[in-house]
Amino acid sequence: MYRQNQALVALLHPLITGMGYELWGVEQLPDGRGSLLRVYIENDAGITLEDCEQVSRQVAGVLEVEDIISGSYRLEISSPGLDRSLFTLEQFSRYRGQHARVYLRQKVEERRQIRGEIGNVGDDSVTIISEGKEYTISAGLIDKANLLSL
Repeated sequence: MYRQNQALVALLHPLITGMGYELWGVEQLPDGRGSLLRVYIENDAGITLEDCEQVSRQVAGVLEVEDIISGSYRLEISSPGLDRSLFTLEQFSRYRGQHARVYLRQKVEERRQIRGEIGNVGDDSVTIISEGKEYTISAGLIDKANLLSL
């Protein structure tokens, strides 16, 4: 969950919010000989292809000037979608009561993946209610999480 490149988040956040969007999250994934930099943006009115193109041009320009990513990369701007990834505890709080799938860096009560309802969200943890059992998970143990459209 906190595997985002915080330098990229700090660089892109003011740019994207200044354009009227919310920076939902940033993923940098291996992609052949380089990497894929996927930037998720959100807006109450929804995200269109034109929104993605506009943000892509601005982000590409800033990344070229700042030269913050080593090696080659491919930039992709996207909407979080229905099964959106959750990157922060604040995002978990927004979707309290909805269902999510949480992948863990290490086992919690013999589980590496927990699917269930998002319960309480604390300063550094989230509770997932799965099959009648509550799992309180430290934010640092969350590798990846996403909402489930049921």
